[in-house]
Amino acid sequence: MDPAGGEARDQASICAVRPGTDLGRHARMLSRLHDAVLSGDTAPGLARSLVARSWDRVRAQGVNPDAGDPPGPLDAGVVERRRTESPLVPVLPALRSALTSVAEDARHVMVVTDADGVLLWREGSTAVRRRADSLGFTEGADWSETSVGTNAIGTALAEDGPVQIFSAEHFVRSHHGWTCTAAPVHDPRSGELLGVVDISGPAETIHPTTVALVNTAVRLAEVGLWHRHEARLDALRSIGAPMLAGTSGPGLVVDDHGWVAAVTGLPAVERVAAPAADRLLAVHGLGPCLPEPVPGGWLLRPVAAGGAPRMRLCLDLDGRPPSAVVEGTGRWVHPLSTRHAELLVLLALAGRTGLDAAALSERLYGDRAHLVTVRAEMSRLRRGLGGILLARPYRIAPGVELDLAGLAHSRVVRDSTAPGVAALFRG
Repeated sequence: MDPAGGEARDQASICAVRPGTDLGRHARMLSRLHDAVLSGDTAPGLARSLVARSWDRVRAQGVNPDAGDPPGPLDAGVVERRRTESPLVPVLPALRSALTSVAEDARHVMVVTDADGVLLWREGSTAVRRRADSLGFTEGADWSETSVGTNAIGTALAEDGPVQIFSAEHFVRSHHGWTCTAAPVHDPRSGELLGVVDISGPAETIHPTTVALVNTAVRLAEVGLWHRHEARLDALRSIGAPMLAGTSGPGLVVDDHGWVAAVTGLPAVERVAAPAADRLLAVHGLGPCLPEPVPGGWLLRPVAAGGAPRMRLCLDLDGRPPSAVVEGTGRWVHPLSTRHAELLVLLALAGRTGLDAAALSERLYGDRAHLVTVRAEMSRLRRGLGGILLARPYRIAPGVELDLAGLAHSRVVRDSTAPGVAALFRG
């Protein structure tokens, strides 16, 4: 299959209109469809699958289609703190360069949100910004689906992918005069969702090429984040390589996310789990290590011979929240989301062979279409569990003892809708 053709088809499915579409006629049809779906009458057609999924979600969440402004906005001080802490700050110049002037010329505003859907930056057409103010589309406002229903920002967060929404595809009626195009930005090191980039404006300004424009800007931002990561690794390498040269035995120097800057006495390795002070970390080829802080990162060396404690993992799946209890040099408790608890159950059952992202997707969702979501969740889980989990395939590290007493009758397993977990309870 031609990759370019596949990409074109994907983009076509994201675009809300095709070139040559009569926008007024299409908007009127969408309005009739919106009214019919909400009233339970016979609909004049079908919503796009992306929009239909979003409408189902927001109706289940109780969003009012006649709602006014979104809650908030947050206080200016809270917004400024979120801006300061945002990992997107370094790539703002690139996003502005790619989108702001285009937004001004096309009667749009360019918006950047955090991973919660809170608007942090808004630039572009002054006239459109004034119109946006009347909708509460301002800095500090929450534009997640739970807050304001179907919209490009919130739906991009929910779908973890690019979205274009036109006119009455918006769930809230006061947004029907608008179009918006958004795409999520991910941390290229971990796949973690960092925020959303959005271009919004009056409905009549919609254009299919906006999807490609926003996607390109996001890709440039992610490349910029990766280059910053490489620069920090180079700086750490200048410290780590001489440090390892002066030590005996194998070891690694890694950054806070577990990316390897220098290695000795081991085959080349790209990444390990994220280290943390006073937390035992299992490294393939080294065994249990206690991370030692160094400028800009961590030194990982095996625990001294005879002093290597065994690591033991117990899953408390009846707690609220559920948790992973790890015992090594000490005992620590890591709270789990329900999804992370389900992932650990599946990996515990898989044993040493482990599971790849496709197999986990099938056991969690009943299909293999959620690879991006699975990889992002596993990245977050591995970052928190300090070497208990390995990748390629995903598995619990060798030498980690498992305590799975009561697993099959636990609350998480009993209430799970994930096919692979629910089957354990039925068995």
